[in-house]
Amino acid sequence: MTGPWWPLSVPKRPPQHQYVDRGNRSVQVERLYGDRVIRFLYSSVREQAPFVFRALTGKRMSSLLGFWNYEGFLGGTFRDPEAFMKAAGVDPRECLDTPCRLDTPKKVFERRIRYWDCRPMPNDPAAVVSPADSKVLFGSFCETSSLFIKGKFFDFEELLGKRKRAWLKALEGGSFAVFRLTPEKYHYNHTPVAGKVLDHYAVDGHYHACHPEAVVSMISPFSKNRRVVTVVDTDVPGGTGAGLVAMVEVVALMIGDIVQCYSEKRYDDPLHVGTNLFLRKGCPKSLFRPGSSTVVLLFEPGRIHFEEDIVWNMRRSGVDSIYTRGFGQPLMETEVLVRSGIGTAGRRPGKS
Repeated sequence: MTGPWWPLSVPKRPPQHQYVDRGNRSVQVERLYGDRVIRFLYSSVREQAPFVFRALTGKRMSSLLGFWNYEGFLGGTFRDPEAFMKAAGVDPRECLDTPCRLDTPKKVFERRIRYWDCRPMPNDPAAVVSPADSKVLFGSFCETSSLFIKGKFFDFEELLGKRKRAWLKALEGGSFAVFRLTPEKYHYNHTPVAGKVLDHYAVDGHYHACHPEAVVSMISPFSKNRRVVTVVDTDVPGGTGAGLVAMVEVVALMIGDIVQCYSEKRYDDPLHVGTNLFLRKGCPKSLFRPGSSTVVLLFEPGRIHFEEDIVWNMRRSGVDSIYTRGFGQPLMETEVLVRSGIGTAGRRPGKS
């Protein structure tokens, strides 16, 4: 290389990224946090200085960037908690703690909410609910499915860990849902189903950003990042009846950790998630440290029927989406609330 790797300009801005607000079905333009930095990192740096790119997406540098951003940069400008929350789109009326107690950016991003009041859950015991306040896309590994999307967001075998043959075999040809959390969102993950934990393990990896531009640039980044996998058997007494469900919590750039803190009553007496623990649906399960992050749910073939309004939204035309450009077909995200219904459990094959 004859010249410096640092570019003279940031790549041209892509079209705006839109999504559907599920509440009123309107199309909204997303504010992409760190847009110019992400495009710079995942184009110029990744292509011209791969060794620098690998260092920046490693655990140590990701933690340092997170500390600098949430404790340094934002902390240095943090004066008025209520004004900060308003600018970030956080409703203080939902928060369990008063604004005066949320006196640092980190506390705002790791806030607890009165989910029992402001995030109602469907009464149907067969309902599968959203694990997070997030934007969601559905997909299928089955080529005959109208939702067939393969190898775009993650590599199936790599995502679960190639040594987990039993889970790979059980979930092969099934369906999935990808939930993308943005930095300002409530960062607790809740249980999407009820059932017994069969396996719980971590898979080592990088700390790539979950920004749409980074996802399109990397291709299957979620199976390259560090992640925590929880496999739940929902075909047990008191379970949702959706078969085996794998919940994959994926770290991202500036996410320092995923704290397992399952609580059956509000946020009280948190437990570490482990084998044989029975999970009640809709309860807090884990906390992402500040930043953007992703949850992926995997289902056995034929064991979930996704909500039609979200499926319809994915196919909307006349919209701008970075995913539409990157994957050659409309892929419109829908913004959903944690504990809201995203599907219904299908009956077990051979059962009436």
